[in-house]
Amino acid sequence: MWTDNDIKFMREALRLAKSAQGKTSPDPMVGAVIVKNQTIIFEPCCFFEAKNNPPCTKIIIESGIKKVITSMQDPNPCVNGKGIQALISAGIEVKTGLLEDEAKKLNEIFIKNITTGYPFVIIKAAMSLDGKIATKTGESKWITGEKARQKGAELRNIVDAVMVGIGTVLKDDPQLTVRNIRNKIKDPQKIILDPQCKITLKNKVLRINPKATIVIASKKASKNKIRKVTSTGAKVLIADTDKNGKFNMNKLMRNLGSMGITSILIEGGGKTHAAALSSGIVDKAYFFIAPKIIGGKNAITPVEGKGISLLLKAIRVKGLKTEQLGNDILLSADLLK
Repeated sequence: MWTDNDIKFMREALRLAKSAQGKTSPDPMVGAVIVKNQTIIFEPCCFFEAKNNPPCTKIIIESGIKKVITSMQDPNPCVNGKGIQALISAGIEVKTGLLEDEAKKLNEIFIKNITTGYPFVIIKAAMSLDGKIATKTGESKWITGEKARQKGAELRNIVDAVMVGIGTVLKDDPQLTVRNIRNKIKDPQKIILDPQCKITLKNKVLRINPKATIVIASKKASKNKIRKVTSTGAKVLIADTDKNGKFNMNKLMRNLGSMGITSILIEGGGKTHAAALSSGIVDKAYFFIAPKIIGGKNAITPVEGKGISLLLKAIRVKGLKTEQLGNDILLSADLLK
């Protein structure tokens, strides 16, 4: 069905699309090449904000192009195959499905968000060889080396938001910004899970670009404290909790999705990871593993909570990949739904 040249040219289109990673949210990454006599004569690849990003079908029709090959149909319900049908109606031959799996993987964030309204959720943790993210005294800087930390920064660079629990903020006082990498695109929004609004005005997330910070609090949080937090320019979102004071993560994700957040990187700790995993909101996991053994039954692990009682109920993953990062190893996988 597909020629070698078809595949070669589509791979180039996908490469062009990937070059815009992290820059197109909430739109997909799109690449295209124009071929004549089996030679690429033009590579139109650019991205705009949605309001400046008109459909290209009219230009294709007017240009005299005779054949269009696409990797996948646009999953946006508003499109619903209309672009392909417009080309066919104009007498243009259209073939779809070339390298479809690769295209879907490239735009997995867009596909999840546009079809469900929920953000694409990633969890990330750095741990020792024996699965500890800190010593029994809470020391965690730095378990992994520079290359692994740089990779973590690159993940922040391509998502809309980073989420941590208030325990991480009070203990580590992170900035949750993108640092020490080339080609920085942006700092993500910072989402803090803080039921009682314990965050302090001295914490860096409220001192460094506080307008990018969203504190998730419960109805029981002090209204006076909420006013102090919002006075910095940060947002406070009141979210539902259960009888144990835990957030309903599914409802929270739906609310964040309605705010235009298409992807979230959850950076722990263990309680936050456990809440996310047990609620079924996680799509992908990144575990950085350092060649160190920490030990200790009281040392924190990347997934706390109650855990499972039977192996049959273990959360399963697919597409496991490994990557060497200096002395550390990155394991990444998609979660089975």
